[in-house]
Amino acid sequence: METDIKKPSFLYAIMMLLSIVAVVSIGILAFDAPIQILMFISMLVIIPFMLGLGFTYKQIEKSMARAMGRALMPGVILLTVGILIGAWIASGTVPTLIYYGVQAITPQFFLVTTLLFCSLVSVATGTSWGTVGTAGVAMMGVGTALGIPAGLIGGAIVSGAFFGDKMSPLSDTTNLAPAVTGGDLFKHIKHLLWTTVPSYLITAAIFLFIGLRYHGTGADSESVNQLTSYLANNFQLGIIPLIPIVVLITLLVMKKPAIPSIFAGAAVGGLIAIFYQGFGFAEMLTTFYSGYAVESGIPVVDELLIRGGLTSMLELIALFLFALGLGGLLADAGVLEALIASFAMKIKHTGVLTLVTVIVSYLTLVLGGTVYFSTVMGGTLMKPIFERLNLEPENLSRILEDTGTLSAPLVPWTGGGIYTAGALGIATVTYLPFCFLAFITPVFTLLYGITGWTIKEKKEEKQKKTKIKIAEA
Repeated sequence: METDIKKPSFLYAIMMLLSIVAVVSIGILAFDAPIQILMFISMLVIIPFMLGLGFTYKQIEKSMARAMGRALMPGVILLTVGILIGAWIASGTVPTLIYYGVQAITPQFFLVTTLLFCSLVSVATGTSWGTVGTAGVAMMGVGTALGIPAGLIGGAIVSGAFFGDKMSPLSDTTNLAPAVTGGDLFKHIKHLLWTTVPSYLITAAIFLFIGLRYHGTGADSESVNQLTSYLANNFQLGIIPLIPIVVLITLLVMKKPAIPSIFAGAAVGGLIAIFYQGFGFAEMLTTFYSGYAVESGIPVVDELLIRGGLTSMLELIALFLFALGLGGLLADAGVLEALIASFAMKIKHTGVLTLVTVIVSYLTLVLGGTVYFSTVMGGTLMKPIFERLNLEPENLSRILEDTGTLSAPLVPWTGGGIYTAGALGIATVTYLPFCFLAFITPVFTLLYGITGWTIKEKKEEKQKKTKIKIAEA
């Protein structure tokens, strides 16, 4: 006999969320505990609350398994990217980019160049993850050699990569947002320009201004010389090691599936490592599994090159699993619906609506662990309110992209945060303060919501309904 499941009250939902906040905050601040174990404990803490709502333990298990199942394909992508990074170091792909990048790019313009380069790659391929794992890894190596702080480099990489993820018609998130809200893809992209273009220009100006501080004095010239000498003496540099990049970008532009495309790039890199760099076949398989290994005795070389491999992504996958499992439990328990239902009918103005949607988007991202969860849940929950206020769906889809998509790499336990930190080899909190695009864009989002500028009403309904009051709280 099925259990009669109750919907949580507003207070009950708040208690569930506060319990998670308590576990995570106390664990990090008081005990410096790994986020993986805190996410796992949070899942266990939610179980008694769900039992109190009438769920059976079997139902809770199914809910958890269904949510964690969504981590399977992203997890395989993470493992494949780990293989790719190790292969591209062994093949000389990353060393070639670092070697010539150090010599060609001046420190003053490095940050803005990184922003533009990652933006172009991301728009062309439609994948932020692919951009971070290829162009981002290379630019991280170049910037480190030039003496640029890792956080600044990461911020420029993330801003560029996720700009493309947001604006490219090839991007899955750019297609998902209008699909969830009932809008049109190209109307959605056109509407995004209002918030994204000014935010991007300001971001570029900030990176240009910050970059002017670096005249090469921040770089340790001895370390740079040691690095370039090591790369030149231990790798065959040139055009051939760049072939894997061409292969990967070509496959992604052709919209081939991500996993075989990334592995093809890794496989080509492995072949080049064997036949051009002199690696043995068994040695290459070990590199695929555990990453590139070297004992150079040179700190800058070891820091940049000892990376990659399938095993380098295992901790990130564990975090991804637990984060998605927690998000699934909260979604099935009806926590988010309970919070929104308490004030949904009171929302009557675009400023308030925009603010609430922004909060919901961030909240679902933090709780769900993935931008897909945030987009689907945020769009589903807020869509009826936008329709009631006679607003076009691209208003909602724009907010979801301005917040959830751009902030996906900023939360340590989300898929974007896990992947970006793992690929770049730096902690999320290191690059987070410098992801200016993710912070500036929502300011324009809220500004437009408050003023009503660029907020589109449904034309066919304008004469039938009372016009929305603008800029009143």
